[in-house]
Amino acid sequence: MAEADAIAAVDEPVTVSSLVDDFQDLGLARGDTILVHASLQELGWVCVDAQVVVDALMQTITPAGTIVMPTHSAQYSDPANWSNPPVPESWIETVRENRPPYRPETTPTRGMGAIAECFRTYPDVQRSAHPVYSFAAWGQDADSIVADHAFDDGLGEQSPLSRVYDHDGSVLLLGVGYEPNTSLHLAESRADIDLPSFETCAPVLEDGERVLRHYIDLEYDDSDFGTIGEAFEAAHEVGRGTVGAATAITFSQPEMVEFGVEWLEKHRE
Repeated sequence: MAEADAIAAVDEPVTVSSLVDDFQDLGLARGDTILVHASLQELGWVCVDAQVVVDALMQTITPAGTIVMPTHSAQYSDPANWSNPPVPESWIETVRENRPPYRPETTPTRGMGAIAECFRTYPDVQRSAHPVYSFAAWGQDADSIVADHAFDDGLGEQSPLSRVYDHDGSVLLLGVGYEPNTSLHLAESRADIDLPSFETCAPVLEDGERVLRHYIDLEYDDSDFGTIGEAFEAAHEVGRGTVGAATAITFSQPEMVEFGVEWLEKHRE
């Protein structure tokens, strides 16, 4: 959304206080555990940047609850598999050998949006150790949600997604559809479906030294997540509202995961 379009999309600037009101009208409350996927540009003209959204979420949920966001860093996936765009084959080993190690405190996100990138930098935000599929969390249960994030099957049973499930958390889709709903990757991991696996590696820090960690990744597939989301809405109650100029959707994460497992086992070949 161009800035002129963002101004035209709202009657007044989107502020921390207006967002808090919108979040509360949507049903978010003090003490919630909420997994957030968000697009800043869909909110209209925000006064003045992503930190307004982060501040508003923190004021709404408070430290008595927990905010979680995906902070993935796809630049640490295998460069041999990059396709948008691919790198020349002659570069692949150079990239593998020269990437600095993944560091939760400093490694930037990639493709996660301005809000998640801003959120990960806040004081007291904790980030998990997976070099590709990290999550950041703030609040009451932040430490337990991001701790012990397994390298193998990084969106599966030993991931922050599973910990949000254990805490009976909710999902907030803020200005985005169901396609980026990472909780359905947990459903993929749990479902009895053919999900191919492969060995990969990434550089990480261990005892202050750069080491190359090999692990098993799965070929996650989000191509049908929009369809699953529509089917979920037809069968379950979701919260819908407007936050700024954006459409916002909230729902139970465990209900979505359980529905996703059943749907995938029935429909995905």
